[in-house]
Amino acid sequence: MTIQQYQLKAGNIKNMKLVETELPAPGPKEVTVEVKAIGLNFADITVIWGLYSATPKGVFTPGLEYAGVITHCGSEVKDYKVGDKVYGITRFGAYSTHLNIDERYLRHLPEGWTYEEGAAYPVQVLTAYYGLKPLGNMQPGYTVLIHSAAGGVGTLANRLAKKMGGVTIGSVGNPSKLDLLRKEGVDYPLVRDGNFFRNLDEILKERELNLIMECIGGRVLLEGFKRLAPEGRSIVYSAADFVHPGDRPNYLKILWKFLRRPLIDPLKLTDGNRGILGFNLIYLYNRVERMHRYLEEISAYDIGKPIVGHTFDFQALPEAVRALQSGQTIGKVVVKV
Repeated sequence: MTIQQYQLKAGNIKNMKLVETELPAPGPKEVTVEVKAIGLNFADITVIWGLYSATPKGVFTPGLEYAGVITHCGSEVKDYKVGDKVYGITRFGAYSTHLNIDERYLRHLPEGWTYEEGAAYPVQVLTAYYGLKPLGNMQPGYTVLIHSAAGGVGTLANRLAKKMGGVTIGSVGNPSKLDLLRKEGVDYPLVRDGNFFRNLDEILKERELNLIMECIGGRVLLEGFKRLAPEGRSIVYSAADFVHPGDRPNYLKILWKFLRRPLIDPLKLTDGNRGILGFNLIYLYNRVERMHRYLEEISAYDIGKPIVGHTFDFQALPEAVRALQSGQTIGKVVVKV
């Protein structure tokens, strides 16, 4: 089968080229998915730049999540059939019109969901849930600071934290995003401006800070950690501070930020009974049974559909990546195939 996909050698967004290639028949436990929508993630940018530790060597196709319809099934596929609408996660390869994937990495698209909503869901909701519950030990009454609270992970993390009985503080980099935070029910919407830490301290006069969903890095990470209550946890899942405008990484700027990154003495952790935990979602990709268990647990919270904030056509996929990179988007950036 002849398909189209974006391929590149890591280093520059401009390296992405839409090419035609041949997709073989699916393996015995695989299905072929005709991709209808692709979800973009901040990790995609660092992969394209070649800064992500798991970036493939040589030419590859980026993309971690998608939704579509099954067109072919391998001989041993048990839980899916041709015509099923699905969404799923892949370890790269989603920037494509079709892909082969082991059926274990699929989920049926919920009734009433669009393909765009399906593609906006799995990476974001697993990141939010895994950070809050298994790693963050989220408990009723906890106060949770959620950075980038208007983004794909942030909106779902807020919904989950509220369902778990938490009080949420949501931070955004642009005041134009505050209305979305209010609409989403964030208890304390804040802008990360020059008054951010002062405003945060005013809120924390009345309550302890128990948990941080940390995706910024730099001073924001350090100052948040200082404000954690005893037994508080900062859950690090990204570092947007290292992402900047431009098609390729500015290595001098990145090196400068790397050398100035906060250094926290592990011996000092005992002084405040606080901790920092980090994770990469590939950990769950390699433990697929746990991934499905978490998705079942998430469904019990009934948090609704993800927010698709921006859509682009497949031919404009590089522009979609640049839009995500800008930091001006809300909700999820999705590409329609």
